[in-house]
Amino acid sequence: MKALLRLLGLGLIAGLALQLFFVARIAMMAVVNPESTAFQRSEAYLITRNTGSLKWRQQWVPYSELPAYLKRAVIASEDASFAEHDGVDMEALEKAWDKNAKAEQRAAQSASRLAPAKAAAAPAKPVKIVGGSTITQQLAKNLFLSGERTLLRKGQELVLTLLLEALLSKERILEIYLNSVEWGEGIFGAEAAAQHYYRKPAAKLSAYEAARLAVMLPRPKYFETRPGSGYLASRASTIVARMGGVELP
Repeated sequence: MKALLRLLGLGLIAGLALQLFFVARIAMMAVVNPESTAFQRSEAYLITRNTGSLKWRQQWVPYSELPAYLKRAVIASEDASFAEHDGVDMEALEKAWDKNAKAEQRAAQSASRLAPAKAAAAPAKPVKIVGGSTITQQLAKNLFLSGERTLLRKGQELVLTLLLEALLSKERILEIYLNSVEWGEGIFGAEAAAQHYYRKPAAKLSAYEAARLAVMLPRPKYFETRPGSGYLASRASTIVARMGGVELP
């Protein structure tokens, strides 16, 4: 029993030490730009392992020099309530939950209409899961966490999200996000994305170009290989129409 209590005590101490480490790291980010994120390091390893070399594009641009078009487009596409919420958008989470539940229900109904033999032979099409993560949650995950989906990791993501919101301004959160988010294989940040896709600095992006980049964010590697995607063009036009109503931090 004493050994078990000692183990629990050590686990609690280790957990507290980890949270204090995160607090220190995030507090430093108020004045020091992060050199890399956990996600970037993971991607660098995979690219090097698969290709034998590392092609990496990233160039930091201060918040004041990031184009308003891109800020508005990313907020309109990824997190419309970014300037208002405290890191978690409960309304977006509820909508995502409802969409996922309905998608699973439709998939179950489709499977039930198939004959038993056909249902066994045909592999079930995976249900597309809609997320409700805010920009701050995405940044918390990219900065510190692995890609695994567990309750423990989700709980840690929530803690990190609240810490980011408490210790950094909204402008700083958006600045770090736009400079570190993935926009293709080995392409990180707005400046690298603008140079890669449009051969120009991010500061010179048009509203439509900024909107196309914003729409790519959930699946950047997919859209990198499909520049002529009809969905990309249509969704970008929708984002352009919404950008005027976006409140910037």
